[in-house]
Amino acid sequence: MIEKKVIGKKINELSVGDSDSFTKTITDSDVRAFGEVSGDMNPAHFDNEYASKTIFKKRIAHGMLCASLFSTILGTKLPGYGTIYLSQEVKFLAPVYLNDKLTATATVKEILEKNRVIMETITVNQDGVIVIKGSAVVMPPR
Repeated sequence: MIEKKVIGKKINELSVGDSDSFTKTITDSDVRAFGEVSGDMNPAHFDNEYASKTIFKKRIAHGMLCASLFSTILGTKLPGYGTIYLSQEVKFLAPVYLNDKLTATATVKEILEKNRVIMETITVNQDGVIVIKGSAVVMPPR
């Protein structure tokens, strides 16, 4: 049974600059589970020998696994429960390796009409390197 949560912020409760983050270490089991769920079994994610011959020199996490951390923020933190995720633009700027600690942040960039909000979305690794940058459009709860 899913625990009932308090509905997130409504559009009139948001301000440009509001921000929240989520931090997660990307593990081998995360990569394996994402591969099973998504069907993306690219050897760059699973085969050490194969990955050693790529430009990355070792296994990398799926870009979309890492980008999915934005969903955690948008759906549970800011705006929060009840938010509808309408679109996401992402640019993958650097590889994410197994055991990298990622911090994804979503910041209110613009409040639009028709109950829409543009969020800036950025993920950095444990060294402060931006690995993903983009923007999302969400519909906060009414």
